Amino acid sequence: MSAAGDRLQDTARKAALALPDVSHSRPFTPQLDVYKVAGKVFLIVTDDPDEQIITVKCEPEHARAHMHAHASITPGRYLDKRHWITLGPGTGITKRLITDAVEDSYDLVAAQLPRRDRPRPR
Repeated sequence: MSAAGDRLQDTARKAALALPDVSHSRPFTPQLDVYKVAGKVFLIVTDDPDEQIITVKCEPEHARAHMHAHASITPGRYLDKRHWITLGPGTGITKRLITDAVEDSYDLVAAQLPRRDRPRPR
């Protein structure tokens, strides 16, 4: 079953907040929730009712595969199009896919941190 926009966003928020050492803020606009690990962004959730999307970091080869498999996954909105993808509601966008995308993004960002700044293993 596919996730509608509000469920997509809620699923992403819950997945992010379940991870260790995550902070949340709205530094850019009241309609953008930004989730970080050790000060580095790994998830952006858009609250605009006309554009219910999330954006996550993704390995380039996985990004291409996701975009090929799902019409509602596109290159990252307003970010590096090679390393970020945007997920919108649509066919095949499930809670599991959303949760996996958020967790994978977190892991990618955490792995790039200096050892002293990395969160404890989950």
